[in-house]
Amino acid sequence: MNVRRLVVGISGVSGVIYGIRLLSVLSKLEIERHVVMTKAAEKVIQLETEFPITKVKELSTKFYDVDNVAASISSGSFPVDGMVIVPCSMKSLAGIAAGYSANLLLRAADVTLKEKRPLVLVVREMPLSAIHIRNMLKLASIGVTILPAAPGYYHKPKTIDDLVDHVVGKVLDVLNIKHNLYERWGEHQ
Repeated sequence: MNVRRLVVGISGVSGVIYGIRLLSVLSKLEIERHVVMTKAAEKVIQLETEFPITKVKELSTKFYDVDNVAASISSGSFPVDGMVIVPCSMKSLAGIAAGYSANLLLRAADVTLKEKRPLVLVVREMPLSAIHIRNMLKLASIGVTILPAAPGYYHKPKTIDDLVDHVVGKVLDVLNIKHNLYERWGEHQ
């Protein structure tokens, strides 16, 4: 797949740095980034990072208000190569699993599913309840990629940025987007 345009969602859960880093990498790769972020995500960005919301908007090719359910990404006729929600809260996961399109983030995910486009959910929660696991299984069984924000350590990370890059690199791997964000298994042996 030659990825040229992605929808990137950022929901309100710890780990927003993964979404910001993904946008930065996609920008350098000149991949269009259609971004929608929940109000809770805006709050978490302020709590967890030094990035102003304006920086996230600058990293977007187009930024959409989460309440604008008439936006282009709410329609299957708007061509995109897939969608990533990073991080993905259990609330957003539950909405997607139930087909509950209460906002643009959930509607864009619903459209991604109905159009049979790749959907990657970078879930960030622990521990997981049986409800979380059932919702993940429900979505995985219809082809959604559930990608926990759980970095590997075989590449011997030295910084938090190394750990973030590993998770972002795994997202890019799933979408078949070439990168060099982390050293692959066996490359250091």
